[in-house]
Amino acid sequence: MLARMFLMFAVVVMVSACSSTEEETALDTQATTASESTTGGPLNDIYQSEELDPSGPAAGTQEDLVVNVGDRVFFATDRYDIDNEARMVLERQANWLKQYPNLSVTIEGHADERGTREYNLALGERRANSAKNYLIALGVDASRIDVITYGKERPAVAGANEAAWAQNRRAVTKLN
Repeated sequence: MLARMFLMFAVVVMVSACSSTEEETALDTQATTASESTTGGPLNDIYQSEELDPSGPAAGTQEDLVVNVGDRVFFATDRYDIDNEARMVLERQANWLKQYPNLSVTIEGHADERGTREYNLALGERRANSAKNYLIALGVDASRIDVITYGKERPAVAGANEAAWAQNRRAVTKLN
């Protein structure tokens, strides 16, 4: 008996959720017709919104950092010094972080697969600290930056070749 009542209740809820008034249907039809007459149809609306969306990622988000600033810097084999290309990325990161003083970040240090686990953990930490120290030198408050090392445990690219290794020798800035 209880199961039967529950079933009837579920059917009533589903039917009422799917129903629409004539007024709602008329409004939907008018909106669709207006959209089609000004843009060439509903599919055109989809393509235009994807191609011409000027807003991009929301400001102050991880996606904003990745797309508009750059979230990673790369290192030479067995190195943790900041080269010119990394300096440019970190300078953009520092400027971006100054725009959003309420945000804090964690810099992840990574290494390629070569070397021992212990060596790569230490190298990843030195890489993350190099990026952190450069951001601090550019005026970002040290209390806003944490570091963590993953060594070779989280490769960005699988493979045992120079191209893959080059992508895995990195420091990545992530919003907390």
